[in-house]
Amino acid sequence: MVVAVGAGRWSAAFGWLLVAAGVWVLVTVPIRGRPALFWLVDLCMFTTGVAMSWSPWQSRAAAGRAEDPAAPDLPGVLARFRFHDGPPLSDQRLCLIQDSVDGRWAITGRLTHSGVAMASAGESEGLAAQLGTMLIGVAHREVIDRVSLLVRTVPDDGTDYALWREQHEVADAPELTRQIAAEIDRTVAAASVRTELFVTVCGTEHSLRRAAKAAGGGVAGRAYALYRVLDGVADALRGIGVTDVAWLSSAAVAEAVRTGFNPAAAAHLRHQQLTRPDRAGHLSWSMAGPVLAPTPAARHYAHDGFATVAYAVQPPVGGTSFGSLGPLLAVRRAGERRSLQIHYEVLDPSHARRHVARTRFRDTLVADLKAARGFGTTVEDQQRHAGGHAHEAAVAAGHALVRYTIAAATTVPSDWADWGIEDAAAGIENDAADRFGLLRLELTQDAAFTAACLPVGYGLPGLPNRRWQR
Repeated sequence: MVVAVGAGRWSAAFGWLLVAAGVWVLVTVPIRGRPALFWLVDLCMFTTGVAMSWSPWQSRAAAGRAEDPAAPDLPGVLARFRFHDGPPLSDQRLCLIQDSVDGRWAITGRLTHSGVAMASAGESEGLAAQLGTMLIGVAHREVIDRVSLLVRTVPDDGTDYALWREQHEVADAPELTRQIAAEIDRTVAAASVRTELFVTVCGTEHSLRRAAKAAGGGVAGRAYALYRVLDGVADALRGIGVTDVAWLSSAAVAEAVRTGFNPAAAAHLRHQQLTRPDRAGHLSWSMAGPVLAPTPAARHYAHDGFATVAYAVQPPVGGTSFGSLGPLLAVRRAGERRSLQIHYEVLDPSHARRHVARTRFRDTLVADLKAARGFGTTVEDQQRHAGGHAHEAAVAAGHALVRYTIAAATTVPSDWADWGIEDAAAGIENDAADRFGLLRLELTQDAAFTAACLPVGYGLPGLPNRRWQR
C-alpha cells in the first residue's frame, strides 16, 4: 500500500488498504477467544486430515494385528505417551508416564474422598486454604511443577450391589421383602452414579535430570526422583479431605484409560475384579484404547459407541469457592458421564518473583503515562495496578504463582436418538450458566477429551505468552 501511494496509484492503494484491513481483522480480532487466523489454520488442517483419511483410527487388537500386548495402541495425542514400569515401591511397580513431546514424566494415583457437597462455607474456606498450602509446597519442590486432579462420574449399573446381594441373600426371607427390595433396585439403581478421583503429579525432563542422574539415570532414576515426593503430595492431599491415596501400576492406569474411552467397560472390569481376583489388574496396554475412533466431527469426539463434548472452563473474575465446580458433574440422565480435570502448574519462586516484578513495572508504567498525558484511568486499570503490587507482595511473602486450566466434558452413548449429543452439551452449558464461562473446544475435541477425561497428565496446551495467576 505504501509503494502504491508513493507511485500515485490511488486505486491500487485503496485496494491494498482493504487487503491490509482484512488481514488485520483476521490476525487481531478474537472470535470466541481465538483470532480468526488460528481458526482458519486449524480448519484447513482438520479438513486436510479428513480428506486424506488420516483421522479415522482402529486399534490393532480389533484388527487381529496386536503383536506385543504390552505395547500401547492409543489414538491422537496419546500416541506421544510411553508407559514404563518403574522400580519396586513397597509391594508394587508404579506406572511412569512419559510425554515424549513435552518432555514430562508423571505418576498417577487413585483418591478416596468423602465429598464436599455437605460442607459448610467455613469448611470450604479451610479446604481452599489447604489446597493453597499444597500448591505452595509444590512450588518449593524442584522435581514436580504440575498437579492434575480428575473427577469422573461412573454410571453404576448395580454390578457391585448385585454381587453383594447374591453373597448375603437370606434364603428364608419373606416374599414381600423380596418384592420391595426388587422394586427399589429397579427405581434406584438405574439413576445412581459413582465418582472416581485421580491425581497426577508431573515433572519436566529438565527438573528431573539432576535428581535422576544421582539416582542412577534412565527410567529408574526418574522414577526414584518422583517417588521421593509422593509421600509429601499424599500428606498434602489428606489435608483437603482425601482419606486414601493409591498410586497406580501400569495395569491400573490402562484400566483408567480404557474406562475413560468406554464407560461401559467399567462394569465388566469391576465384575472381573470381584469374581476373578486372579485376573484383576491384568489389562494389557494393547487393549487400553478404543476399538474404533471414526472420522472426528468438529464439535464432538466419537469413540467406542460414545460421543464426548469437551469444554475449557473459565472461572469468574471475582473468584470462586471450594467445591463450586460441583454442578458441572451433575448427571442429568442415566448413562451420561461427566468429567472435570483441573491442571495446576506452579511456577518456581525465582521465576515467580521475576514475573510479578515485570508485571508490576508494566502496569505502573502504563498508569503513570496515562496520568502524565491527561488520560483518564478506568476501574480495570486501577485494579490491574493494585493487583500488580499485591501479587508482588504475596510472592515475596512466600505464596506461589499458579497457572491453572480447567477442562470439563460430558460423554453419552452415540446412539441416543431421543436425547442426543447436543442435548447433553446444552445440559452442561446450562449447569455452568451464571457461574462459569464455557468455551467449546471446536476442531480439537480429541485432544480436549484427553485433557478432560484421562489421568495421564496431559493439560490444555498454553500459548507462548503464558499468563500466570496467583
